[in-house]
Amino acid sequence: MLKVLVVDDEENARLGLSKLLAYDGHEVVAVGNGFEALSHLGQAATDLIITDINMPEMNGLGLLREISHSFPDVKVIMLTAYGGVESYLEAMNLGAFEYLNKPVRFEELKAVISRVFNHPHTIGGAVAS
Repeated sequence: MLKVLVVDDEENARLGLSKLLAYDGHEVVAVGNGFEALSHLGQAATDLIITDINMPEMNGLGLLREISHSFPDVKVIMLTAYGGVESYLEAMNLGAFEYLNKPVRFEELKAVISRVFNHPHTIGGAVAS
């Protein structure tokens, strides 16, 4: 069981993903923005963050920047409905494990989560050197 933090400003997406992850046996906390995520990280152990990129206040890339500096052991999967090459490259350079387009199939997400924790020396699906 992993301790997963879901970060998404869209309530339906946040709650839906949280329910699926909880059903799959994970302990899930869901928050609506990057500031709430950082507050939670300061208070509770977290194994994995699944965050949307496009959010008001602090977007997912800003959150990823903060996580990479303050919580470098926490793995991050980025989700977006509006992805482009530039945000993909920035996310991967900041240390995201994976970058997935919404809507994401839950089976695909489960496979990525498995890869995150079974092959810790991979980045974006490629073996790190």
